[in-house]
Amino acid sequence: MAGTIEVLVPGGQANPGPPLGPELGPTPVDVQAVVQQINDQTEAFDGTEVPVTVDYDDDGSFEIDVGVPPTAALVKDEAGFETGSGEPQKDFVADLSVDQVKKIAEQKHPDLLAYDTINAAKEVVGTCASMGVTIEGDDAREFKEKVDGGEYDDVLLDGAEA
Repeated sequence: MAGTIEVLVPGGQANPGPPLGPELGPTPVDVQAVVQQINDQTEAFDGTEVPVTVDYDDDGSFEIDVGVPPTAALVKDEAGFETGSGEPQKDFVADLSVDQVKKIAEQKHPDLLAYDTINAAKEVVGTCASMGVTIEGDDAREFKEKVDGGEYDDVLLDGAEA
């Protein structure tokens, strides 16, 4: 009866209750061991919803694959706000630094289409634009133009890319 369970759990705060417990209960795995391993692997996302896949076998062995939270969730967590703007081109809800954008880009990079950090950052900036988040005080679109012009290459380019 091997199988797979996919759930969203708060980073570093999974517990044997719902949604995880009811899914794992009928399986042969040690629920507490699964919860502990998930918390160990997701602690960097402290409280942010993280997609987790648990593959288990009949003998009780299991493997956990931790995904990366959606970009919008990472932006909200980093900037410290609950909901995006209803009018993102007019009403801005938060401002990120270029270092914060780089941090989010590096966290999301494995899940993005970008080949390098600077292009991953542009994808993050696109999400910021739709949420009403400015970067370095600039509208996200203006910030992207500055990135395209090379103004932030010193911060966004990795040593190997520079």
